Amino acid sequence: MNRQELNKKVGEIVKKLIAGKGVVAPLEVFLRLGAVSPEQVEEWRLGKVPYLERVLRGNLSQFNFILSLIRQKAREHELKPSHTVYMKWGKGPKRPLRFSKTGDPTMEQRYSTHYVITSSADRHDPLE
Repeated sequence: MNRQELNKKVGEIVKKLIAGKGVVAPLEVFLRLGAVSPEQVEEWRLGKVPYLERVLRGNLSQFNFILSLIRQKAREHELKPSHTVYMKWGKGPKRPLRFSKTGDPTMEQRYSTHYVITSSADRHDPLE
């Protein structure tokens, strides 16, 4: 998928998430783009995968572009950023999960920031 197609697809996904859930999470966008399967996400959440980027289909440049698009679309819809901590599921000690190979705090923040509507009045039909 080229950048123009990604821009359109991410925009559609963001609108649907706002209308349906009222929140846009990068992980949900990657799932809906088909860049990662629910099974791979579950393995990562259980700590069987060291970092999410390991199982994402695509390359780092594409992931960065998608994260930038999400942030841009969130601003356009006047969504409020909300940092979310992802913790390991299952048995054993609970620990924060990593998204990126490097563990860079800026990248980790970009992956884990959800964007939420500020009131129910902001919800609208995604097909408008």
